[in-house]
Amino acid sequence: MSAEKHSPLSQFEIKQLIPMEIGDLDASFTNSSLFMVLTVISISAFLVLGMRKHAHVPGRWQSMAELSYIFIANMVKDTVGNEGRTYFPFIFSIFMFVLFGNLWGMVPYSFAFTSHIAVTFSMAAFVFIGVTLIALAKHKMHFFTFFMPPGVPMYMAPLLIPIEIISYLSRPISLSVRLFANMLAGHTLLKVFAGFVISLGAFGVLPLAFVIALTGLEFVIAFLQAFVFTILTCLYLHDALHLH
Repeated sequence: MSAEKHSPLSQFEIKQLIPMEIGDLDASFTNSSLFMVLTVISISAFLVLGMRKHAHVPGRWQSMAELSYIFIANMVKDTVGNEGRTYFPFIFSIFMFVLFGNLWGMVPYSFAFTSHIAVTFSMAAFVFIGVTLIALAKHKMHFFTFFMPPGVPMYMAPLLIPIEIISYLSRPISLSVRLFANMLAGHTLLKVFAGFVISLGAFGVLPLAFVIALTGLEFVIAFLQAFVFTILTCLYLHDALHLH
């Protein structure tokens, strides 16, 4: 039991906080649910409180809120084009949710829900289904030309079409695994080096230095993974709106 408690993977254990069952479905409120709620509350507080004064000369908080808005707005404009404005609220919400979820995971004794494949795959699948429905609604049957690159000879179709379909269907897998794997690996590595600090006692200075350096790196990765998840969503949306 003690070994399991101090295992680097014990930090990813799902724990029931409020048991709930709906028929045969386990709908319990867990530590993962708690930190998702805290993430939404944090985002709301950051944006609402940051913009409450609407000052002409913004303070630091308002500046951060405005910069986050401008950052995603420019990303959408550059990757999707003017048609992407309609979907800005959704893309902005994705970025903030992943970013704040990653940052909450950096708080000691918290829970990093973005390190669970069930969470990241659910988000990726939602994005994948959403952009596919957008593409079908806009292009109708013409959408299926996406799987046959323009200018390719027809005799190559039996080879290229299956490759394009597999590549398209793998999008939610690659999108979810990238976020999940990076967060899982980073938190595991931090826990391993932190264990060395305690076990080595006075000789734990070197592992402590690694922990400090890795912590700084993890904050950078927390932002980068939110950025990557969001920009890939924008690219998928671009493909849905413009095809090739």
